[in-house]
Amino acid sequence: MAFAGIFLTIFAKTNYDMKFIGPHVSASGGVENAPLNATAVGANAFALFTKNQRQWVSAPLTAKSIELFKENCAKGGFSPKHILPHDSYLINLGSPDEEGLQKSRAAFLDEMQRCEQLGLTMLNFHPGSHLNKIPVEQCLDTIAESINLALSKTSGVTAVIENTAGQGSNVGNRLEEIRYIIDRIEDKSRVGVCIDTCHFYSAGYDIVGDYDGAFGELERVIGLEYLKAIHLNDTKKPLGSRVDRHDSVGIGLLGIDFFKRFMKDNRFNDMPIVLETPDESCWASEISLLHSFE
Repeated sequence: MAFAGIFLTIFAKTNYDMKFIGPHVSASGGVENAPLNATAVGANAFALFTKNQRQWVSAPLTAKSIELFKENCAKGGFSPKHILPHDSYLINLGSPDEEGLQKSRAAFLDEMQRCEQLGLTMLNFHPGSHLNKIPVEQCLDTIAESINLALSKTSGVTAVIENTAGQGSNVGNRLEEIRYIIDRIEDKSRVGVCIDTCHFYSAGYDIVGDYDGAFGELERVIGLEYLKAIHLNDTKKPLGSRVDRHDSVGIGLLGIDFFKRFMKDNRFNDMPIVLETPDESCWASEISLLHSFE
């Protein structure tokens, strides 16, 4: 049975007014273990790596792993639209070095194809870095070209660009840079955005002091039609620091009131809300706490 078919009954019962929350879980021992790990902490969404995130090349997914992954997702009630795979940290789709760029493009295509095999509909990724070797605009153009190449060789998987904190030479901390990339994607039905709340605050968007203004800027510059996912993290670093340091829910500088307000915001319903908080022993309690704010 096709993956979409497996979830037909579950999907039909989905409450479009609810939040779907879960952590980035381990896929150690095989991707089929990821939905089991998500179920164990009470998640109704999750993120995963479909391969070793610190290697350029990994063994192909086996037919058995693919089958078990789909079965375990169905048993756990996970719809593909609430699962957010993340690509390798090695990939730089805007690399100024030709060898690095070609390796990144090949690895990104492989990750998109793994999502196809697993019946998943999104691949989340950091846009890239100019490495202080090329202008920002040239880097953004290269990223868009890299995405277009991958989309032309795959189907059914949306490339989901994650905003960055702007640390080092990373691009994508400004919403205008992400919009610049989107404007250059040929098939706009297959590009989207994931907003990481820690990165958003560190990049200078004051979601604590000016919640409406910050998310209003997201709507104005990018458009909510492109918003496909959230990484819901607190932060250890101050507004505009451009430093990426996640903290547990309500413990960091965003504070618990931000999370209470976020959980009542209907703009973030029916999409994967992924916790990348640092203490995995708190994941179950964080998920329960967040749902209590709905």
